[in-house]
This record gives sequence, structure tokens and C-alpha cells, in this order.
Amino acid sequence: MARAATTTDAFNAVAEPRRREILDLLAGGERPVNDLVHALGLAQPQVSKHLRVLRDVGAVDVRSEGRQRLYRLNGRALKPIHDWVSEYERTWSERFGELDAVLEELKDREARNARDE
Repeated sequence: MARAATTTDAFNAVAEPRRREILDLLAGGERPVNDLVHALGLAQPQVSKHLRVLRDVGAVDVRSEGRQRLYRLNGRALKPIHDWVSEYERTWSERFGELDAVLEELKDREARNARDE
């Protein structure tokens, strides 16, 4: 099966580490492109290219304020990723809960053995 184009699928769009960094920066609030350029240490055209991909999948919104273009996170577009990861989170939480029970049992057994010696 062919992979979805990066510009049509949120999963593929956020697979690129720099785009995830941009999302992390925008999670703190709306920012102009120049702030993102400085924070990432990339050239402006590179940041703009990543922002275009994120905009195309709906992960970021943009608005103009005078000469600036301000970008902000659009969490609704990332919901499919959240939903998918949530399934794994439940599984791992259950497994870690079971592991905690086993470790507690081992600690109790070790404490009993230490008292018996």
C-alpha cells in the first residue's frame, strides 16, 4: 500500500522531527515565523516549508497581523494521533500496573527472607 502524502496525513506530517519541534513551540501559544526561525536555528525558507506542510494537514493555523504572519497550533487536527496513541497508553498502563504488582511481591518476599535469616 502506498504511503499517504505528507501534506494530506497528520501522521506523516508529524513524522518529521523539525515539524514536531514546531508543534512543541506552538503549544506554548501563537508565534510569528521569525520566532520559530530563531528558536529552531533554521533558515526561514526551511521553517516556512515545514509550516506549509503543517498548515496543509490542518495542524497549524495562520493569521496576518500587519506584516507578520502568526502561527498557532490546531489541536483538533492532531486528535487522530492522540486517539491512536491512547490505545497503546491503556495497554502500557495495564502492563506497568502488572509489573508494579510483581515488583511489590518480590520486595515483600525479599523483606520476609531478610527477617527470617
